[in-house]
Amino acid sequence: MQGKLIIFSAPSGAGKTSIVRALLEKHHWLEFSVSATSRPMRQGETHGVDYYFMSPEEFKKRIEINDFLEWEEVYPGSFYGTLRSEVSRIWGKGNHVVFDVDVAGGLKIKQQFKGDALAVFVMPPSVDVLENRLRNRKTETEETLAKRLSKTRFEISFSNQFDRIIVNDQLPQAIEEASELIKDFVHIR
Repeated sequence: MQGKLIIFSAPSGAGKTSIVRALLEKHHWLEFSVSATSRPMRQGETHGVDYYFMSPEEFKKRIEINDFLEWEEVYPGSFYGTLRSEVSRIWGKGNHVVFDVDVAGGLKIKQQFKGDALAVFVMPPSVDVLENRLRNRKTETEETLAKRLSKTRFEISFSNQFDRIIVNDQLPQAIEEASELIKDFVHIR
């Protein structure tokens, strides 16, 4: 079966990962596409669950042989991408693929799969609300926070290229809106 692809992209802190996790719990016919990365595995992470971990050299070789739907060098020597084999693996199980990817990656996937992909942009209610969410995580320095907020404004400028925008003001409502949108897209009622 060739299933559908559902792409969630958003600025950091907008809530896309929380929405995706809730949808995966709610709908057994959705499966998460595990991304690949060349960054080192962190404590508590598992290869094939959190990411497919590979060396920068292996990642580059796999780029050369066109193993990726999309990829980016996020920082020098630090690659992230979506393996074509991951989509095949999920479709082979009869499921639809869900992506939690950055804005550029989401648009690249949408361009390749056109009408078989639904690209959803998760919008924060405002940049101020997003800043508060990021501050409350207590994972950011002032420098990294400033970089994320600058990137947020840039990413929001691409939101009109997505099929749908969901404003995540109240998480339960955003999850329900996303759930209904996906069920309509894959024709499940």
